[in-house]
Amino acid sequence: MSESSRAVARVVRPEPVIEGAGVHLRRSIGTRGLDHLDPFLLLDHFESTRPEDYEPGFPYHPHRGIETVTFVRAGEIQHRDSLGHQGSIGAGDIQWMTSGSGILHEEMPQVRPEGIGGLQLWLNLPAREKMTRPKYRDLTASHLPESDLGAGARARVIAGDAAGGKLVGPVEGLAVAPKFLDVTLPPDASFREAVPQGHTAFAYVDQGEVRFGPQRTAVRAPSLVIFGDGDLVEAAGAPGGGRFLLAAARPLGEPSTHPRPSRGMMYAPTWWR
Repeated sequence: MSESSRAVARVVRPEPVIEGAGVHLRRSIGTRGLDHLDPFLLLDHFESTRPEDYEPGFPYHPHRGIETVTFVRAGEIQHRDSLGHQGSIGAGDIQWMTSGSGILHEEMPQVRPEGIGGLQLWLNLPAREKMTRPKYRDLTASHLPESDLGAGARARVIAGDAAGGKLVGPVEGLAVAPKFLDVTLPPDASFREAVPQGHTAFAYVDQGEVRFGPQRTAVRAPSLVIFGDGDLVEAAGAPGGGRFLLAAARPLGEPSTHPRPSRGMMYAPTWWR
């Protein structure tokens, strides 16, 4: 049986939002137009060289029953939490936080000449995992090497595997077991990656332009691309090239008890108690 390429089902332009203590973001998942993509609850894109857009940061706010994944493209974010963890993540680094039974978290972008840039993604946890102990996985850029996938494509494998299992990401033991690839496509390069049928799959283009699916649908940054079902995701670099995050995971099929995503809450809502 031949493999089927996933077609582009929908292209979503992110909405501007202000979160935390006054941070300007673009949000594509977790809006009134796209509440969630099971098991993904939120996708925010932060990018600015204007300190007033990001310096206020995200003072202490609660998380429970989800995982948050922060990809830093440029700049630095200092973080700390109610369990005593603290540190910073910079360009190329990733922080994977499992909030489990509950945690108060603070994220404060630092003012630097290059500004700040990156993505934050929230994943729902299955009901059986929602009361697990909170934990972190801080991944530095040196532990996330970029690999040649052939046909000009390059990728950092963050979670799951790629290239038929030849490449495996460093983040393991996850309840949802997602596939996360940070893909760079120079002009005319091509990309092809297996994604199991029935899994939710999307790409977020945050740089340049990429052509997706059998129809080679052109998508320019910033945009979220939602794929239909199939066996694999295909992409090609447009003139000038592009970069995108490919995310896929098996849907949980469970109701989300998390409210509409917000990191501006300075109180404990009902789901926290």
